[in-house]
Amino acid sequence: MANSFPTASITPDAIWQAMEDFRSRFEKSAGTRMGRGDVRAAVIALLAEQPMHGYQIIREIEDRSGGKWKPSPGSVYPTLQLLADEGLISAEESNGRKTYSLTDAGRVEAESADSAAPWRAETSENGSEFAALPKAGVELARAAAQVGRTGTPEQVQQAVAALDETRRRLYAILAQD
Repeated sequence: MANSFPTASITPDAIWQAMEDFRSRFEKSAGTRMGRGDVRAAVIALLAEQPMHGYQIIREIEDRSGGKWKPSPGSVYPTLQLLADEGLISAEESNGRKTYSLTDAGRVEAESADSAAPWRAETSENGSEFAALPKAGVELARAAAQVGRTGTPEQVQQAVAALDETRRRLYAILAQD
């Protein structure tokens, strides 16, 4: 199967830049992105222990996940507002800071939560397998970038072919039953 773009226009610099972009995407997000419901569950779990303000919640999640997950203020504060709108938490302002605590309805929600705290998800039995994929992607990006920087034109073409084959094989894995 032929490439979808002409290889004559691919320069080592272009490959290097593309692989550096790929590597940086993995490094920024590897192990840090959780699902939408995870922030909600984490906030409820923490507030079940004690009242906290938003920054404490962010810091506590980061600490408890061993630094693998640090939710952004852009995900925590809207979640706090949503939980307040739902009547699950209340906010008390003192010294210019809002401290959040669970309401009675929030305590019921916390008690009925049947899953482990989201920051523990990374340490589950399959957690190491999921963490290995971004690391492997970064290593692949580094190798491809090295070929792009120092390889001959023939080596670059071989690398492009190998990457194309790898991409096809990865999609084939997803296509399996």
